Formats: sequence, structure tokens, C-alpha cells
Amino acid sequence: MERQFQSVKMNRQDAKSAKKKNPNSRFKNLNSKRRNRNLEFRIYPNVKLGNNATVGDYSIIGEPPRGKKPGELETRIGARAVIRSHTIIYAGNVIGDDFQTGHGALVREENKIGNNVSIGSHSIVEHHVSIGNNARLHSNVFVPEFSVLEDDCWLGPNVVVTNARYPQSRGAKENLRGAIIRRGAKIGANATLLPGVTIGENALVGAGAVVVRDVPPGAVVVGNPARVVKRVEEIEEYRRGDAAME
Repeated sequence: MERQFQSVKMNRQDAKSAKKKNPNSRFKNLNSKRRNRNLEFRIYPNVKLGNNATVGDYSIIGEPPRGKKPGELETRIGARAVIRSHTIIYAGNVIGDDFQTGHGALVREENKIGNNVSIGSHSIVEHHVSIGNNARLHSNVFVPEFSVLEDDCWLGPNVVVTNARYPQSRGAKENLRGAIIRRGAKIGANATLLPGVTIGENALVGAGAVVVRDVPPGAVVVGNPARVVKRVEEIEEYRRGDAAME
């Protein structure tokens, strides 16, 4: 089950006040664990959660990354967030309004995420990623560190973005390069993007494609390796202008 509350800006001071007024107050453990009917979620110190947020059971917000103390990195999540059960959001994230996750999503530390972003069930966003407004990541998507997803982009189920050109080679970690997915680009289910590729604005990557080089703006690519087969404006459904992000 999920529970609604106003803001975690209350943190320690308000929690102590609530405890004095009512020793059994459900806010008394706000910075550690919160229990109700044998279910719980955890919110660490220095988390600022906007008004009218919903946090599902067994979720963790503000998890400190390795080498950081609890509360050392501020975590901010805007108004009206819907964080579904078993989601883990690490510390240091700055997330806009109307954010939502599916169940079991993982968001690592120090990402910048815009307004009205959805991250689907069991998807993983690694650290130091930039995600623009209105982006949609469906279930089981993997986005590695140093990737950039601009406004209005759409990633279908099981999309995998990579960032290590030669894994475990000498200097591999120093040369990680995530993909850049430009505004309005759409990546079909099960597609794989190789390190450092740029998907141009409003481009469309077909399901199952393996993208090994940059995709021009407005191009449609399919296959392994992905190749240009047409332009988005040649697709009747897009010409009608009635496509909508889901």
C-alpha cells in the first residue's frame, strides 16, 4: 500500500516536535524507517520531498553512495512525486515536479532529472546522468553514467544504453561515454546504443536495432548495425501529428 504526506522538509526538528506531542506519532522515525501494518519505507536525512508526494512501501530515498555519509549529499524531489514500491533513489539527485517510478526502479546518485519524468519498473539509471523534461523510460531500461537524455525523449522496454567501448581494457573507466539522446527522439524496445553515439532530434530507432554510429535528426534506423531506411516525416502516423508519449 502507499501513503501520502506533505513534505520531508520537516525532517529532524518537526519529527522531534511530533514525537513530543504524540509519542506514537508516525513521523517520529521519518529519517530512518517508517512502519505501518508491517510495511515500511526509509527516507534518509537531508531529503527534501515536495508536497503531495506518494512513497510506496520498501522504497529508499537518499541512500548514500559509497564514500558518503548519510545526509552528506542533499536530495531534492519536486511536488506530486509518485515513487512506487521497492524503488531506490540514491542521495544527491535533483529531480523536478511530477516525477514517477514504476516498481523496483533504481536511480543512482547525483543525477539531474527534469519535470514530468517517468522511470518504469525495474529500470536503472546510473550516476551523473542528465534527463530532460517529459522523458519516458519504460520498464527494464538501462541508462549508464554520463548519458544525456533531452526533453521529450522516449525509451521503450528493455532499451540498453552502453558507455564502455572496450570493457575492462586499460583506461576503460576513464573513457566512459554515454549516449546523447536529443529532444523528441524515440528508441524502440530492445534496442542497444553503443557508447558515445548521438541520436538526433526526433529520430526513431526501430525495435531491436543496434546503433553503432550517430543517427541524423529525423531519421528512422533499423537493424544490426542500424542503418537509415527512411525519414520520420514519411510515416503517416507522425505526419498526422497525433502521436503522443505514453
